[in-house]
Amino acid sequence: MKFDSKKHLILPALLATTLTMSGCGYNTLQAQDEQTAAAWSEVVNQYQRRADLVPNLVQVVERYASHEQAVFGEVAEARAKVGSVQLTPELLNDPQAMQQYQQAQGQMTSALSRLMMVSERYPELKADALFQDLQAQLEGTENRITVARNRYIEEVRSYNTTVRQFPTNLTAKVFGMQPKPNFTVDNEAAIATAPQVNFGGNNTSNDGK
Repeated sequence: MKFDSKKHLILPALLATTLTMSGCGYNTLQAQDEQTAAAWSEVVNQYQRRADLVPNLVQVVERYASHEQAVFGEVAEARAKVGSVQLTPELLNDPQAMQQYQQAQGQMTSALSRLMMVSERYPELKADALFQDLQAQLEGTENRITVARNRYIEEVRSYNTTVRQFPTNLTAKVFGMQPKPNFTVDNEAAIATAPQVNFGGNNTSNDGK
């Protein structure tokens, strides 16, 4: 049997390379990068769910408050802005793109808050079964947005820590892996408080949830 000296040398070299890559945190960085991308996809899904609710919500409100055109115009503008600012996983490393996305979603949040405030002046609107259903869907969606955002924030913090700490920071530098921009503190506070969608006697019914 002929001895292949090249294979004898190559196999240990490959094994050593694999162990080195694992030990320097490359696999951890790749795994965390994938986790942030997956978490971001859920954020986008929930924001899209909210945007999809807007046309039906505006339509039912217009039945009772057709003269509130300024509010409807603001909601339409915000929804158009949200649709025009798309942030793919490839752009998550761009702080300017992240800021634009946050601003667009913040504008949508503010517009929805004002739309919800309109219903306070129209008791018949508040009693409308379709409005109540859409209101409940919006409330649930806002809660899911908060959960998805929080998960993304934590995934980014974990990834950024790995990118910055030694010795994985050396590996990150070699492969061009930079810290990712995250949601700002101001934006987190805005999402946590708006929009308020519980009206009438609904507040007491949620106490047991």
